[in-house]
Amino acid sequence: MGSFSFPKEARIRKRKDFNRRSPKDKKLTTPHFLVIVKPNEGQGVRLGLTVGKQVGNAVRRNRIKRLLREFFRLSKKRLPPSRDIIIIALKGSDRLTYRQVAEELAPLSAETPSCLGPSRGAS
Repeated sequence: MGSFSFPKEARIRKRKDFNRRSPKDKKLTTPHFLVIVKPNEGQGVRLGLTVGKQVGNAVRRNRIKRLLREFFRLSKKRLPPSRDIIIIALKGSDRLTYRQVAEELAPLSAETPSCLGPSRGAS
């Protein structure tokens, strides 16, 4: 059960971590999300969410954040190690179901080596 938790260590909480830029950053764009994957200094896989007011009112923004956290929680074993994943929700994302969120973000876990570069420790 502990492997499916979402502890504080798995969250990006500091502004400097959100704003840090690197040439190694990878971007994945979907109709409802912009995903930025950055290498980090061995801190494991961490998630940062940005859901602006253009997405909807507070209830809708909180709902999409819950769906994104659930996707991360269930998929983190398949994500590349030592990466920060920042997901920016775009307008219209508040109408998605969990299944639609998972389908849009599937390349993040399914094709990670090819679309986001080699993971640490890969041969």
